[in-house]
Amino acid sequence: MPVAHVALPVPLARTFDYLIPVGMQVTAGCRVMVPFGKREAVGIVVAVSEKSELPLSDLKPVAEVLDGESLFPASLWRVLLWAKDYYHHPIGDVLFHALPILLRQGKPAHHAPLWYWFATEEGKAVDLNSLKRAPKQQQALAAVRQKDIWRHQVGEMDISEQGLQALRTKGLCDLKSAAPATADWRDNYSVAGERLRLNTEQATAVGAIHSEDDHFAAWLLAGITGSGKTEVYLSVLENVLAQGKQALVLVPEIGLTPQTIARFRERFNAPVEVLHSGLNDSERLAVWLKARSGEAAIVIGTRSSLFTPFCRLGVIVIDEEHDSSYKQQEGWRYHARDLAVYRAHAEDIPIILGSATPALETLHNVQLGKYRQLRLTKRAGNARPALQQVVDLKSQPLKSGLAPALIKKIGQHLQADNQVILFLNRRGFAPALLCHECGWIAECPRCDHYFTLHQGHRQLRCHHCDSQRPIPHQCPGCGSTNLVPVGMGTEQLEQSLAPMFPNVPLSRIDRDTTSRKGALEQQLAEVHRGGARILIGTQMLAKGHHFPDVTLVALLDVDGALFSADFRAAERFAQLYVQVSGRAGRAGKQGEVVLQTHHPEHPLLQTLLTQGYDAFASQAQVERQTVFLPPFTSHVIFRAEDQNNQQAPLFLQQLRNLLESSPLRDEQLWIMGPVPSLQPKRSGRFRWQILLQHPSRARLQRLISHSLALVNTLPESRKVKWMLDVDPIES
Repeated sequence: MPVAHVALPVPLARTFDYLIPVGMQVTAGCRVMVPFGKREAVGIVVAVSEKSELPLSDLKPVAEVLDGESLFPASLWRVLLWAKDYYHHPIGDVLFHALPILLRQGKPAHHAPLWYWFATEEGKAVDLNSLKRAPKQQQALAAVRQKDIWRHQVGEMDISEQGLQALRTKGLCDLKSAAPATADWRDNYSVAGERLRLNTEQATAVGAIHSEDDHFAAWLLAGITGSGKTEVYLSVLENVLAQGKQALVLVPEIGLTPQTIARFRERFNAPVEVLHSGLNDSERLAVWLKARSGEAAIVIGTRSSLFTPFCRLGVIVIDEEHDSSYKQQEGWRYHARDLAVYRAHAEDIPIILGSATPALETLHNVQLGKYRQLRLTKRAGNARPALQQVVDLKSQPLKSGLAPALIKKIGQHLQADNQVILFLNRRGFAPALLCHECGWIAECPRCDHYFTLHQGHRQLRCHHCDSQRPIPHQCPGCGSTNLVPVGMGTEQLEQSLAPMFPNVPLSRIDRDTTSRKGALEQQLAEVHRGGARILIGTQMLAKGHHFPDVTLVALLDVDGALFSADFRAAERFAQLYVQVSGRAGRAGKQGEVVLQTHHPEHPLLQTLLTQGYDAFASQAQVERQTVFLPPFTSHVIFRAEDQNNQQAPLFLQQLRNLLESSPLRDEQLWIMGPVPSLQPKRSGRFRWQILLQHPSRARLQRLISHSLALVNTLPESRKVKWMLDVDPIES
């Protein structure tokens, strides 16, 4: 009997073998129900063969086949199997991660049938007056005699479901199911919205991509903020959709780009679907099915939408390709940007990576000739570059974290009826609560990290493990009631600005004020209507928004990024500065950017402010190459956690010994650790790591593959939680 090799959603790097009963059709990529322990589980068939490493008499049979064909197009299937090997992650986790939750639970992989009410022969013949004592039934029967009524539309009509059910009991009407009708958008495709006139650089970029849109090509669209990258995406998609093909657009965080989604929907007379964490499970499955059947023309989504199956995928666009949210930080730690390039190659289609501040890895790939760069150096329309100013905070009398010069500027811009953005990447009221008498600081016992004070909710919150507790009335150390907030958060800044600028509407945009569904869209709409004149926000305000009336952007506290232990901190700061400052002066008005710092002489700031991001990136690449850091070498991190701070370092030392004794090790391999992680304790667990570095990614991959088979033989491996991070972006 043939054998199905089945992947199950368990953290084991193996498949499980099951017999395929006679007459059962099973193919790779389809789901099956199989006995697993004392229960039945949904599995995905990876392969079918005639052999098993176990005696066939020991194998249990497949209980049920859930799909008649593979759920994965051939190219996506290849991508997932490659990714499983590259990231060294269990195949079950990888394949199930690529499916919507309802499919993981075994629900059918097709649209649910739609039900409609219809009048029976008896219902058509009966005298309506015989129902005059039941007016709701009389009304419902009259409606259903005129035409069949879809069940989901009953609420939109002036009839009730109860009335229809009562008629059904009398045999006067009934329910019938029908497969939902699918319209082909290609029959009526047109460009509905207004096209903006492309400048020479935009037209050149669109022409270059269009000339090679029938095969794989990786394009870096490097355009300064406000240079009209979205208009280039739209023009490229216009050409792709005109050929009847589909498009996938990845964005860093869906909540941050309602304007972008609106532009896509306005431009195209074709279905634009959105995939993000705000959707419920049924909505996610519906989008997945529409993309797979070809009903969706464009899918816009976050990181995991990369695994959406398409019927005729023609292009992939990655907006803000440098953004760190494309890297998954839990479980299977893939990088969506890198996997998207691999998928585009597997599909033989073009991919566009867009950013005003490209990642150093992406620029390195341009230098190697793997990607081709297209530049947009002019702001779209008549927008002018923003003026930049650094305010030296040393010896300045600060008022709520604001220098006198900045307060004066805010007043001037408001007087001119413009809007102001104040950027502070710290939500909450204050980053710490301190006892003024004895110096005690409220610290999260599970993370060894200070609690953030959230005054509005009267809570202390840990922003690492999310634990919360009420604000204490007195110090647990000395009993004093003199507890004072230390430092400034967005909540406190909002409170302090109100008396400084009375009668000026303020809007605070951070994770705390936008957690409710639709809250961000509501606040942004208010900003566009000109309601809020001062916008206070975290990184959420930095990306992709177009505020025509914003003429002043101020970054209030960035010094921490200039002296971080993380070698990527300088790159992140440079990207953030450029992205935030790009919000100023986008519609013909002169913009101004103010940066407050105690270190105006810092070389990174000097390069960035006087020569721009390109010069900074070139300098950073030279530094990285000199000290053998990515992208000039490859990194892999092994992390381990325990609850007593003993087993994790011991396990990692055993792992280091194993790697150093490997026959595949060479003198170019560098191993650091075991050392505590940059955040050594989180959620009550102690965290340690070892870092592997090698100039050859292929050699490092071979070493890891060879060694992983032996890791579970290490004495401490079962006493710790350990994980592997290939191409980490956090140390």
